[in-house]
Amino acid sequence: MELNELGEIQLDALKEVANIGACHAATALSELTNEKVLVNVPVIRINPIEEIFNLAAKPNEVVAGVLIYFLGDMTGRTLLMFPQEAAWHLTDCLLRKPVGSTTVIGELEESALKEVSNVLTCAYMNALGDLLGLVMVPSVPSMTVDMASAVLDAVSLDFGNDKDLVVCIETEFRFVEKNAVLHGYFLLLPDPDSLGVILKAIHLG
Repeated sequence: MELNELGEIQLDALKEVANIGACHAATALSELTNEKVLVNVPVIRINPIEEIFNLAAKPNEVVAGVLIYFLGDMTGRTLLMFPQEAAWHLTDCLLRKPVGSTTVIGELEESALKEVSNVLTCAYMNALGDLLGLVMVPSVPSMTVDMASAVLDAVSLDFGNDKDLVVCIETEFRFVEKNAVLHGYFLLLPDPDSLGVILKAIHLG
């Protein structure tokens, strides 16, 4: 079974994973920023990666993308992507600075974004692993900050090509005290064999 063949039951299972993962991610963000963080119900999309990028930003707009590989019972790649302004706001919250302070991603900001991206990615992947009884181990994150078209070209080397279908969890986090909203896109592309493992684990394959 391919991603474009998933039915309503399989999609409902993915939505459950997205909801649990988003709640775990909000809790992790709250702990990292020492601030109350609320989360909207995530939106699940299964689209070509190029379409997901077009949702996040125009080709000439800057985005931050953090790529992580997973090994274990399921193998594949994930990409956590933020529009530039969202990445700036997230950095401000992480470094306890007033929202609007960050206007460039330097070494300190990149380190903070990598750390939080790893935490958020693990929140989603742990939700998937707990639901399906799978063990997954993340790699060290790598980060790219560039125009969306350039990031798309770079990650397409890892995701296959820009026409390949990916699972996207679109999530909005709200930092209550700073009155800041973080819009992020979590992309998941399991390796072909791993998609079968996922479906078998939920007895739907």
